Formats: sequence, structure tokens, C-alpha cells
Amino acid sequence: MTLAGKVAVVAGASRGIGLAVTYALAGRGVSVVVNGRDPDAVAETVTEITGGGGFAVGVVGSAADDGVAETMVTAALDHFGALDIAVNCAGIAEPDSSTVLTITPTQFREQIEAHLVSSYQLLHSAGKHFADQRSGAIVLTGSAASTGIFGGSGYPAGKGGVNALALAAGADLREFGVRVNVVMPGARSRLSTGAEYISHIEELHRRGLLDAAIRDAALDPAPAEYVAALYVYLASDRAASTTGQIYTASGGFIGRYDAATPKLVAYRDHRSSPPYTQDELAEVLDVS
Repeated sequence: MTLAGKVAVVAGASRGIGLAVTYALAGRGVSVVVNGRDPDAVAETVTEITGGGGFAVGVVGSAADDGVAETMVTAALDHFGALDIAVNCAGIAEPDSSTVLTITPTQFREQIEAHLVSSYQLLHSAGKHFADQRSGAIVLTGSAASTGIFGGSGYPAGKGGVNALALAAGADLREFGVRVNVVMPGARSRLSTGAEYISHIEELHRRGLLDAAIRDAALDPAPAEYVAALYVYLASDRAASTTGQIYTASGGFIGRYDAATPKLVAYRDHRSSPPYTQDELAEVLDVS
């Protein structure tokens, strides 16, 4: 996988999918800067890696906060002399059974900060270094919730923003040899287990938001190690030609989202035609 000897920073590295990605990278010889908000969890992850013969240092703090991502980049350069990979797995759960009608403005902002702002901070800090050295791989974490199938508000909005940010950054950074991709993972973690989670999924199915197949898959997620392999691949040189892509993965399933393009509904030349009337719009936009 041409990863041995490389250096990575991983935000949200001490739990769940981020932890699985961190261990997968370290297991392939990557030196890792481990980030998380819980000092004990970060220290435990670093000890686990170094105790097994790997190389790791910790940076405690929320990746969304100013200066934390920059500290991660500096730690990689100071301790390991390089930086090749940046992964963002930071995130928080949306309030239980939250909708746009029930979430508070503060809670909504917390979701945007945790998912979208953390991605920006890492892209901004690592991206500057990668652009200077004309190489680097960035992998961000999205969610199928961004398609709206799980309802909610702040969480899908933040994850949808991650997708848009990655597509724009991938286009901006391509000329510098920097790759930006997204994984929308499904895996067993503290966010996808427990009585509240099960009740939430069953309620979404009852309301008709989830069909039976998606409900069953959501209630039986595979271990995080399955999706971690895709993060590792996208971080490696084997994916050197892959950028600006959004993948979804869960267990043995891997999918790729096609680029969003509009389907032609109607057209006429504005230079020779008036604006559409309301009756004309009703006719061409009728989806019954």
C-alpha cells in the first residue's frame, strides 16, 4: 500500500471509526498524530500504538476549535519530520430524535461546528502544507444522513456541507497534487448502538423515512474495521488519481455517488422569450 514511513494526522482518532482508521494506518507503518477531546482516550490510543512498536503522539482538543488542527500539523512536523495524510473523523451525535422543529439554535451550531468546521480547520491547516510540498491526501467523513433519509437537522446539514466543501477543495487543490475525498461510513460505534439509537431507527421506519432494507442495515452495522480499509486506501498512493469523490461504505458494501448534475426540465432562450408564467411552470414542473 506504499504507506510505511508516511505521517498522518487523524482528528477524532480516539473512538469509533476514527480509532479504527488510526489503528489501520499505524498497522501499516504510518506515524500518527492522534487527536480527540478526551485526554484519557487520546493517551490510551497513543500508548496502544507505541506499545505495539508504532509511532504516535497525541493532541487533545476539538478539531473545530481555532488552533487545534494547526497544532496537529505542527506536531507531525516536529515529531516525525513530515506530513502526508490528513483524516477527519471528528463528530458528535445529534440530540435524540431531533428535527428542525425541536433542535435549538445552540445545538444546531454545535453540529455545524463539530462536522463542517472541523473539516474546514483540517483542510485549511493540512492543505497549506500539502500545497507547499505539492502532495498530500485528505479524507473527510460524511454521512448518508446528508441525503435526508434519516431526517434530523444539524447533523445532515453539517455532513452535507462536508461533501460540498470536499468537492470544492478537491477542485481547488488538484493543481497542487493534493487529493480530497469523502467517506460516508456505516459502522458499529457508540453513535449507532444502544436503546435510544434502536428506538430512533424504528421510529424513522414507522414514519416512512426508512424502508425495511435500510432499517435492517442500520440496526446491524458492521464493525468499524470494515470501513477503515477504505480510508486507508484513499490515503495511499494506490489512490493517487482519485480526488473529488464521495464514497459510501458499510460492511462489505461500497458505493460511489455520481457528480450532481441537473436533469433538463425545460428550456427556452431568454434572449427571445419572456419569463415563464405560473401556468407554464406548473405544467413543466408537475411531478404527480
